[in-house]
Amino acid sequence: MNKKMTRSVTPEEIATFQKDGVVCLRGFFNSDWVERLRDLIEEDIAAPSGMVKSIDAEGATGFFFGDTFVCHHIEGFRDAVFNSPAPEIAASVLKADKVNLLFDQILVKEPDTSTPTPWHQDYTYWPVAGDQVATLWLALDPVTFESGAVEYLRGSHRWGQKFLAISFDPGQKYEEELPEVPDIENNRGKYDIVSFELEPGDCTLHHALTLHGAQPNRLANVRRRAYIQRWTGDDVTYNPRPNLQKMLRDPMIPPGAPLDSDLFPVVWRRGASARF
Repeated sequence: MNKKMTRSVTPEEIATFQKDGVVCLRGFFNSDWVERLRDLIEEDIAAPSGMVKSIDAEGATGFFFGDTFVCHHIEGFRDAVFNSPAPEIAASVLKADKVNLLFDQILVKEPDTSTPTPWHQDYTYWPVAGDQVATLWLALDPVTFESGAVEYLRGSHRWGQKFLAISFDPGQKYEEELPEVPDIENNRGKYDIVSFELEPGDCTLHHALTLHGAQPNRLANVRRRAYIQRWTGDDVTYNPRPNLQKMLRDPMIPPGAPLDSDLFPVVWRRGASARF
């Protein structure tokens, strides 16, 4: 399986991420990675971690499955963190000299899953401060609008506005002194929305402040499996606040310190290698 990137991320792709808050990168993960990650997802679904929770909407059809910190649960996901092109891709797009893994995640929308992913920002769920924060979203199945493509509000990462986190768990609600996400879905014509049809092995990277959501999987015979990694760069520090997304454990670092820890490891550093 390829660890080195098959090509460099181009200056144009980096500029697109910086300007639009999202960029699509095609073919950086070969079929070996796709097949292995599919197998690992099946292993996790069969025996999920203690971080798994229900994200199906009330009365929904199908099955929307998610689990987080999966590289701490199943050994094979560690390879995808440390021995895939992902950390170097993230460093390139973030223009960072080092990257930390905040956590990794799997999201599966089985056929005929009616639950959409609500419009949200990633940033306000997490105990971070800084600008170099991004999500890598790797497709493991063909992804179209009908099968649950992620949609992004182009340029929204530069609005200078954080929005209240929206819970994926119907039984949970976040509380913070922030405005609610605008009603994008019912006012789609007012916004610059972009999405990408993806083949297995294609990925997107979006800034943690980019507003995004995803469609239901309306297809009867296509799964939508995705492996997701949350990356941070040089300028990011630890910013714990009440009522955030649950982390696997206390990282044992003080507020305002770099994330470097066993929980949030440095995975890639320019000119050096890192260990889990």
